[in-house]
Amino acid sequence: MPRYTAPVKDMQFVLHDVLNTTTAGIPGYDELEPEFTAAVLEEAGKICSDLLQPLNSVGDQEGCTLENGIVRTPTGFKAAFDQVKEGGWPGLDMPEQYGGQNMPYLLGTAVGEMFSASNQAFTMYQGLTHGAASAILAHGTEEQKDKYLPKMVSCEWTGTMNLTEPHCGTDLGLMRTKAAPQEDGSYKITGQKIFISAGDHDMADNIIHLVLAKIEGGPAGIKGVSLFIVPKVNVNDDGSLGARNGVSVGSIEEKMGIHGNSTCVMNYDEATGYLLGDEHKGMRAMFTMMNEARLGVGMQGVSQADAAYQNAVDYAKDRLQGRAVTGVENPDGPADPLIVHPDIRRSLMDQKSFTEGGRAFLLWGATMIDAAHRANDKDADGLVSLLTPVIKGFLTDKGYDMTVQAQQIYGGHGYIEEHGMSQYTRDARIAMIYEGANGVQALDLVGRKLAQDGGKHVMAFFEMVKNYIKENSGQDEAFDRDFIEPLKAASKDLQAAGMYFMQNGMKNPNHALAGSNDFMHMFGHVCLGLMWARMGKASLDALAGGASDATFYETKLATGRYYMARQLPATAMHLTRIQSGADTVMALDAANF
Repeated sequence: MPRYTAPVKDMQFVLHDVLNTTTAGIPGYDELEPEFTAAVLEEAGKICSDLLQPLNSVGDQEGCTLENGIVRTPTGFKAAFDQVKEGGWPGLDMPEQYGGQNMPYLLGTAVGEMFSASNQAFTMYQGLTHGAASAILAHGTEEQKDKYLPKMVSCEWTGTMNLTEPHCGTDLGLMRTKAAPQEDGSYKITGQKIFISAGDHDMADNIIHLVLAKIEGGPAGIKGVSLFIVPKVNVNDDGSLGARNGVSVGSIEEKMGIHGNSTCVMNYDEATGYLLGDEHKGMRAMFTMMNEARLGVGMQGVSQADAAYQNAVDYAKDRLQGRAVTGVENPDGPADPLIVHPDIRRSLMDQKSFTEGGRAFLLWGATMIDAAHRANDKDADGLVSLLTPVIKGFLTDKGYDMTVQAQQIYGGHGYIEEHGMSQYTRDARIAMIYEGANGVQALDLVGRKLAQDGGKHVMAFFEMVKNYIKENSGQDEAFDRDFIEPLKAASKDLQAAGMYFMQNGMKNPNHALAGSNDFMHMFGHVCLGLMWARMGKASLDALAGGASDATFYETKLATGRYYMARQLPATAMHLTRIQSGADTVMALDAANF
């Protein structure tokens, strides 16, 4: 059976050696002392390893069932959810006013990675609730906040987001769900939504659905979309539960993975709903939830890769297969362990360098969200907006690839359910699709985010990388060779791609859009290259300062050198593809495919 150990030490390294949290100047960060964060992460790690990880395969094998209109979750899920609620984990970074602990989003992100790695399907129930609560917090009236948030923050009530309909996915302007105004200020919501994660279950007393719908007589297309709070059970003015609302589950989707999460077809039959935010401004309110969700999905890419990697390492060390070409490594056994073979090492180093680099990227992104929300830092808000499609798209594409590589380490046993490795691959696959498919993320990056605010934020990113290179060059010859020069080359590739889009995209937009996926991946590699340069510098500084655990920092340097030498040069390949333009991509008529 698979196992999971929370990477507390690695997270502590990123938080304190790389991001220097306590001196970052973000309100609340001065309280994130190493002893405090270690205590929180270690406690979360125990819950993940001891409680949630053993239920991961149970959820995969049993799935959810629909009985008489009620969704039943897998064995052990409800008891585990109660325990997680009792520990206050769902409200870790939510406001104290509504029962949360008001810790920074940064710490919530670190804990969230552990929860997702140990049991992604389970963690989605509280993760979606967090997103829905954030939308109400940002756009709700004081009455709505007081009515819904305390029980959502505690997860006594959970939440969902309802966007997709059978005939429209990304193009939400095509939606048909209607909202009819009522004399008392409420609305009657009628329509059907599909792919609704955690749409119904037996672990909470109520479910607060956030539903996109069109108010009758409103503008056509996406401009006519509004967002509504639609409880499963109506909530009385005193906060008690009233009558069941006109919300029902049509069916549970049969999925490739995340079987332990109830992905539902939701039917709304004149259900009572309440406008959240302004009329016809539903997408603005929904994006509060979706941007947070996209960062959370990027986290899922890293978390599944890490969980799969941990088990692949165990197997590579234990499984005896063949002999090392340089000489026998295990003379007392019939063969050497898999890990002696260079191609196995390559695969494991791919996984290790991605996972650790991706974790640093995520936590860095979380600091920008904290800076934006806690310090009203507009530059941080702009930069994380630029990087959101990269975090979501690149980390989930590569995270899935890493789970495949981990499965491959097992050979035929990786394809057999007994070893549990296929679950990581199947669970990771959805992260490339939901919360905006990765192709759409790439289009958003190139088509919208690069030009946002006159290109201010992408230029700020380039300046940040340039300044880092300038400030850290010339101090150590090996560091320059192994980290600075590869980062400089990759950054130049990224800038050259941006220049190509500027010079050719206006003449023919297809030249930009045909290269969008390559650009997203190129951008992701540069971000991980920057993270590895920062981690490499922090490791050198720690060793120079006489760090007690020299092996940890030496391992970090070796892993970083691998990424810079073997992964970061992919930017040159992506640049070549981008500069080839759209002609070959668009050469065939549709009839010739």
